Amino acid sequence: MSEQGTTQTYKFDDLLHSLQNEYLSAFRKEFLELHPYDQASFFKELEKKTKERVFSYLSPNEMAYLFENLEMDDWEYQELLATLIPSYVAEMLADMSADDAVDILNALEKDQAISYLAIMEKEAADNIKALMDYEEDTAGSIMTLEYISIPTDQTVASAMTILKREAPDAETIYYIYAVDKNKRLVGVVSLRSLIVSDNHVLIADIMQERVFSVGVSEDQEDVARKMRDYDFLALPVVDFQQRLLGIITVDDILDVLEEEASEDYSKFAAVSNMDFIDQHPFSAAKKRLPWLIILLFLGMFTASLIGRFEETLNQVAILAVFIPLIGGMAGNTGTQALAVAVRGLATGDLEKENKWKLIAREAGTGIITGLVCGVLVAVIVFIWQQDIYLGMLVGISILGTLIVATIAGAIIPIVMNKFKIDPAVASGPFITTINDIISIFIYFGMATMFMSYLTR
Repeated sequence: MSEQGTTQTYKFDDLLHSLQNEYLSAFRKEFLELHPYDQASFFKELEKKTKERVFSYLSPNEMAYLFENLEMDDWEYQELLATLIPSYVAEMLADMSADDAVDILNALEKDQAISYLAIMEKEAADNIKALMDYEEDTAGSIMTLEYISIPTDQTVASAMTILKREAPDAETIYYIYAVDKNKRLVGVVSLRSLIVSDNHVLIADIMQERVFSVGVSEDQEDVARKMRDYDFLALPVVDFQQRLLGIITVDDILDVLEEEASEDYSKFAAVSNMDFIDQHPFSAAKKRLPWLIILLFLGMFTASLIGRFEETLNQVAILAVFIPLIGGMAGNTGTQALAVAVRGLATGDLEKENKWKLIAREAGTGIITGLVCGVLVAVIVFIWQQDIYLGMLVGISILGTLIVATIAGAIIPIVMNKFKIDPAVASGPFITTINDIISIFIYFGMATMFMSYLTR
């Protein structure tokens, strides 16, 4: 363990000791010196009763910073907040950034969320309600309303006054957005430009008119891609009339990237949502069963396909030995091609003109890998079984299987994406099962053709 990690452990032990012994002053002093992320990490590991004591030791404003860095399951938020005085929770949510408060309220039952909004200060409640109205996973749902905008007819001196007044509550002060009298976004001013400009200069004279913005209904993945590509610290969000509605900051995008990666990984593993370690077995099973049942029926189809070649197997029993080998190779190479295609679609690198290039490349890859693996396995089987025709059968089957499986792994997500279906659902288990069917068909089809040579 690193020295920093050891020091942190000691601090957490001291905090827990202060809590358990009700040393209020000592706990507050040590706890408030921590970074909000470390506060959240400590808080999350506490028992339910101990968490409730933390609430009694800290003000709603102090807890707001902690909750902006806290990540828990929906049911944990529901149970924890239900034990607190509603006015305390409402004040805490009002002190949080509006977008973070929305995330917590969306985790609660509808009646529970409404009750907090009803007793919250009107301005804070209105801001939160405005964000909750936007469709999930869009720019509007992740933007924050804590930004600084300045009319173009203001001078640098008045702009600095506004900046000093609003800076404590703003998510970022590095970008100041210039708006016209109709609240339309017309430019952006950097903090540097404000500092170095004369006090009497108008904002309209120093603003950068070419300002990059995103639409309020734009998908959060597209927004994340733009922020990554252009290295922005923040992006303004506008409606169809170019009116400034909010901003998205880089910390929000980091959360989006983590969320999308987790979601895609869970789909890639054929799980509805990534399971939490402490999730109840019944809940985890309920999420996984639909996918497993679909795969079960596909597996039964594979079994019935093998059954159709029962006569071939009866005549040459050794053929059964190579079924796992051919099926496994098909699943592996198909999953590799699938991962490349899904990543290309997710990052936007796989544009329309590049799709055929990818398919052609994967087909070439399938031919090369198929030839190498086919020749290798043909030689091994021949040496093992002393049967040149059996070696040729397995080798050619491997060649055909790897070519078809690689192309299928590249094409399936592209086709799904064309029909507006998330390509991540073309997950490893699905492509493996589909390629099992393809490989069995190729293998036994070839075996039937070679039968006269195998039964000599």
